[in-house]
Amino acid sequence: MSVPTVLVLPFPAQGHVNPMVILSEKLVEQGCNVIFVNTEFNHKRVMSSMVEQQHSLDKSQIKLVSFPDGLGPDDDRNNEKLCDAVLSSMPTSLEKLIEDIHLEGENKISFLVADFFMAWAMDVAAKFGIKGAIFCPCSAAVFAAAYSIPKLLHDGILNSDGLMITTTKAIQISPEMPELDVRVLCWLRAGDTINNVKPIFDLIAHCARSANLTEWWLCDTTYEFEPKVLPYFPKILPIGPLLRSYENTNATPRSLGQFWEEDLSCMNWLDQQPHGSVTYVAFGSFTLFDQNQFNELAHALDLTNKPFLWVVRQDNKMTFPSNFHGHKGKIVSWAPQQKVLNHHVISCFVTHCGWNSTMEGLSNGVPLLCWPYFVDQFYNKILICDKLNVGIDLNSNENGLVSRWEIKKKLDELLADEKIRTRSLKLKEKTRENQGLSLENINKFVKWLKE
Repeated sequence: MSVPTVLVLPFPAQGHVNPMVILSEKLVEQGCNVIFVNTEFNHKRVMSSMVEQQHSLDKSQIKLVSFPDGLGPDDDRNNEKLCDAVLSSMPTSLEKLIEDIHLEGENKISFLVADFFMAWAMDVAAKFGIKGAIFCPCSAAVFAAAYSIPKLLHDGILNSDGLMITTTKAIQISPEMPELDVRVLCWLRAGDTINNVKPIFDLIAHCARSANLTEWWLCDTTYEFEPKVLPYFPKILPIGPLLRSYENTNATPRSLGQFWEEDLSCMNWLDQQPHGSVTYVAFGSFTLFDQNQFNELAHALDLTNKPFLWVVRQDNKMTFPSNFHGHKGKIVSWAPQQKVLNHHVISCFVTHCGWNSTMEGLSNGVPLLCWPYFVDQFYNKILICDKLNVGIDLNSNENGLVSRWEIKKKLDELLADEKIRTRSLKLKEKTRENQGLSLENINKFVKWLKE
């Protein structure tokens, strides 16, 4: 069997890069060469967060390369501008990158694994005779909804702007699948205008069509989390939960692919806390609060009078309220989240319900307090609270503010609910027991790659 060289292409956002790095590490373990592509903007962030462990990067056997994203240095990469650039600029950049790699002649690319939200890359790969696979970094249900866009357009349920034509409140992709509230479809965000929705919708619709160019659809999910979705989409190969193996002696002290440097001091702090006492609070790489909401969260953590670990990113412009004590907590700018959630002192996780955070929380048996921000996070909240029953959600008041009293009340409720804790631990057990199936699916994929 030959050694395949796989080009891995994530959508340029932290929540997409993370699982694709872990998938890359698993491909390397199975004897593949991996070339991992970030945009130049994100490549610089990854490299600067890894300065201390350059030697680990050299040993990781994953070659990190980059291409331009078509945006200016000061452009906002957290909005619809990025979606426009993905389709208008990146195909040309990817084509040139592949040509340059082939001209070097060291490792000719034999296969492409592209994020579903970069599935247009299948058209580029086809020009070079390169086969490919789609990787979905979100739930199978959200993937199924996104893949169904051409049908929803054809059936007159959506218009060409991605908005509902009918007054239907929910759509059902299949009789077996739970209904999807139209407000939680990943291109429809509460309060967004058509100008915000359309670039996201156009990108996803394009990628849904390109997904048909490959027979492999890999998804970071598991039968335990989505038992009613996967049987209807047999082409989706569940390979999740994609988690790092820290038992492996070759594992790097910091996680490869982070946009911010992980503050490992929080692990020593956790070691000093009582068992099951710490509330972990983290909202991923996109969520931003205004000052009022930030204040309410800070005061709520004070009110609980319990230890907490709170991730407040460096790009957060908020200031802590003057009467915030925080003496029972630790605040860091970025944390090694999987390690944190696996720590025996964590009692619950206040989360934005991003899919990576959801998978890490569920896999570690941690009850979740759900506070979704945008895109697929609203569906993930429904999965956590209504389908799996391992979390509860927060309610905002008439001004859209989640008050400190609401946060404290729900935290107390979550921590006192023994049924949720029991269900969380059972789900963790079942997931760990059945991880062999996901590994089997990865092995099946790699075997096909090598042949």
